[in-house]
Amino acid sequence: MVRGRIGATGRPFNLGEMTVTDCMLRLTDGAVGYACVAGRDPRRAELAALFDALLQRKPGSRLDAAIALFRSKQDERRETANCKAASTKVEFFASNAERSGAP
Repeated sequence: MVRGRIGATGRPFNLGEMTVTDCMLRLTDGAVGYACVAGRDPRRAELAALFDALLQRKPGSRLDAAIALFRSKQDERRETANCKAASTKVEFFASNAERSGAP
């Protein structure tokens, strides 16, 4: 049952029901992963649980290197987008005389 609140602060009420898919798995090294995803998508739940288990391993794994590479690429994309947005920035200004209505 999904619960809601009016204005995020009011009394809770039942909004409706929602289907979820749970997955729990154990890797050969003993790491356990768990995931609960909205909807009926067993493969997505399995992948989320797999990543949960992989992220519980000790630092220094190949997954950590892949995450670091992903973060650096994501930072590059974000910086490129910020530069594009900054190049279109327009600054509007007026002198004090123009703001006060004086000639």
